[in-house]
Amino acid sequence: MFKHIKKDLPASIVVFFVALPLCLGIALASGAPLFSGLIAGIIGGIVVGALSGSHIGVSGPAAGLAAIVLTAIGTLGGYQNFLVAVVLGGIIQLVFGFLKAGIIAYYFPSSVIKGMLTGIGIIIILKQIPHFFGYDADPEGDWAFFQVDGENTFSEILNTVNFISPGATVIAIIGLAILVLWSQVLTKKSKIFELVQGPLVAVVIGIIYYSITQGDKTWGISSEHLVKVPVPDSLESFLGFFSFPNFGAITNTEVWITAFTIALVASLETLLCVEATDKLDPEKRTTPTNRELIAQGIGNTMSGLIGGLPVTQVIVRSSANIQSGGKTKAAAIIHGFFLLGSVILIPTLLNMIPLSVLAAILFVVGYKLAKPSLFKTMYQSGWKQFVPFVVTVVGIVFTDLLVGISLGLLVGIVVVLIKSYQNSHFLHIEEDNGSHKIKMTLAEEVTFFNKGAILKELDSLPEDSYLTLDVRKTRYLDNDIVEILEDFSSKAKNRNINIKIISERGEVENPESYIEFFNLRPKKTA
Repeated sequence: MFKHIKKDLPASIVVFFVALPLCLGIALASGAPLFSGLIAGIIGGIVVGALSGSHIGVSGPAAGLAAIVLTAIGTLGGYQNFLVAVVLGGIIQLVFGFLKAGIIAYYFPSSVIKGMLTGIGIIIILKQIPHFFGYDADPEGDWAFFQVDGENTFSEILNTVNFISPGATVIAIIGLAILVLWSQVLTKKSKIFELVQGPLVAVVIGIIYYSITQGDKTWGISSEHLVKVPVPDSLESFLGFFSFPNFGAITNTEVWITAFTIALVASLETLLCVEATDKLDPEKRTTPTNRELIAQGIGNTMSGLIGGLPVTQVIVRSSANIQSGGKTKAAAIIHGFFLLGSVILIPTLLNMIPLSVLAAILFVVGYKLAKPSLFKTMYQSGWKQFVPFVVTVVGIVFTDLLVGISLGLLVGIVVVLIKSYQNSHFLHIEEDNGSHKIKMTLAEEVTFFNKGAILKELDSLPEDSYLTLDVRKTRYLDNDIVEILEDFSSKAKNRNINIKIISERGEVENPESYIEFFNLRPKKTA
């Protein structure tokens, strides 16, 4: 696991800087204690990272669950009651894993997964614009279009014009310049720059800038624009950051409903991220999805037991890991230890990091996920790929992750149905001395979705024609289609249409019973 430590260690540092504000921001957006987000990040990194079969996936608190958590805390009567639902949700995920429910991941169209990655990239960029300029009204990790501060993604950007912080903006521009220079120029000059990642340099420069300009009313950075990690005064106060479930609430029906909701949504988000992460993996490795559900279940159970938020695999952290050169699960695990060690040993130093510098880092992550060239590639792939892709992107930007994916998936299903309708048969018309000779070759699989197309063609056949129905390539013929042919046989006689069926069983002219010919039930005709 540690044979690629030269790659994994620098990557883990970048993931740490990406994860830190997201852990805190998601906790804030969820109405939960700030430390609960850090607990989830630590558990997601160390525990889930160790148990998962994913080489480059990184887990932590999920922005997609923030609205569910916020509502549940109020509905269940407090955070400790909510933690019971988190523990139960983890146990339910374990059951999902043992029941091999992870197979669901393989049924998401590639166009929707690519749309998800692009949509998340765009929303990251849009959401970081206010933070880049020092306007931090909405917490980090709030990816929904309608924000917890009462604004939406675009109104927040417009409001930024009135709240620009010169100091935060200057260091954000410097940080972004360092990141671009580091990745485009310096890493190509020497391998030394590959070991020391640009984001680390940008963060260090940000801390130095804050220290030098502290107290300057124009160019200084006020405390509200800095990371806010809870700082313990002693071991006792540190232990006080942890919360524990009130298992007396386990008989509450609402707790169980919340638990199932968390399990379902967290599992779906994880499986989607697994599929997306595997597509981003340069080595094209495949993550065992059932093992991932088990790892996530154990992670959520442990997180709930000590006061943490629900955990999922998260595409923002995972993509940051991949973009930074992470090779194995060691990067995810080490980032978890960095979170743990930093909140214990250097919380005061962490609280000197400008949020605008971290916004610059996320800008780069977002851009690499949403490169404009991908739109051109998807357009060239044809409308069957492009339409679900665009719908997913727009859905994510203007609603949230799960709604956007659901819309893209729905459109993808419609596209499949349309193509299934179109490809149910092949019609070839021949003219012979004024008589119509028509040959219809059925596809390999013909189901009830194809009824409309076949009925349309049969009803449009002219009188006094000769229909040859070729089903030699057909391996599955739905009973609905057989019944259509049976019904058409009486119409054919009235219109003087002769029918010949060619199958692997032989040729039959004007069969008395199509149902008997195809053995009544839908089955393989071979």
